[in-house]
Amino acid sequence: MGPARIFLRMTNPATSPDSGLAVVTGGAGFIGSHLVEALLAKGRRVRVVDDFSTGHRRNLPGPVELLCGNVSDLAEGAVVGADVVYHLAAQVSVPRSVEDPMGSHRATESSTLAVLHAAERAGVRRVVIASSSAVYGDRPAMPKKEAQEPAPTSPYAVAKLCSEIHARHWAEYRGLQTVCLRFFNVYGPRQDPRSPYAAAIPIFISNLMAEQPVPVFGDGKQTRDFTYVEDVVQGILSAGSTVGASGRVYNIASGRGTSVLELIETLAQLMGVRAQLELLPPRAGDIKHSRADITAAARDLKFASQTGLKHGLMRTVEWFKTLTLPARRSA
Repeated sequence: MGPARIFLRMTNPATSPDSGLAVVTGGAGFIGSHLVEALLAKGRRVRVVDDFSTGHRRNLPGPVELLCGNVSDLAEGAVVGADVVYHLAAQVSVPRSVEDPMGSHRATESSTLAVLHAAERAGVRRVVIASSSAVYGDRPAMPKKEAQEPAPTSPYAVAKLCSEIHARHWAEYRGLQTVCLRFFNVYGPRQDPRSPYAAAIPIFISNLMAEQPVPVFGDGKQTRDFTYVEDVVQGILSAGSTVGASGRVYNIASGRGTSVLELIETLAQLMGVRAQLELLPPRAGDIKHSRADITAAARDLKFASQTGLKHGLMRTVEWFKTLTLPARRSA
């Protein structure tokens, strides 16, 4: 017996039928819900596919058509009538992929394959696929450029790389336009700190708010390229419409590296508290340094990260103040 499927339609009478249908898989999640919000603001009709394993109904910002269930199961019907599909649904945790590699494969690579096959059959114009900086692995060359040889160090990264390979095959040999976007460390409102596999910034904020020690894996000197979610959404939208981008892979990031310790200190200053650190062993599959070269995205997609880290963190902290959260020891 397969997973339960629920269909809920919420129509928007103000939307023109000529505005085109956009499908967002994982649309109730962190990045997906911001993308849905931006699409609705542009007058697009939006269909969301989400199983709510990590997303939340409260994240959906307006009138959408909602398909509840597994993307692989629902792909054929989900993409019918769509002009563009934004495939963001995946298993998003490196530690979880190490614990459950088969689950990572099914949720990420298999769902991508299902979406591509269904989109081809339905005559969809373009599929935009969320990939990850994790495909680069831990090689020392900086910044990370799309032409560098991938070296994934986790099942999550392997699944994302395989998704890119499937996308390139469909673009080159099957006539479906595809664009893959390698997200680096995206942050902002709606990022859930209560998940067992939450990202670093939500955990840091919730623990600082509770005046509890902030968990740091390793020595804290590892660097990441943090990018505000609204900037990332602009890159996603551009990837859905830019002529000549099909078959390409692009880094979507700020192009700046920030250490974990520097990040925590900035958050503590913004919140007016003193940070206490809890140093923990490094996690399997984690990489030491990550920073993107965004030359290609700037050239082709006209992408630029507009939000400085301090300003983006301030907006994120303000959103978190509206929540009531327990402190977290680790992620």
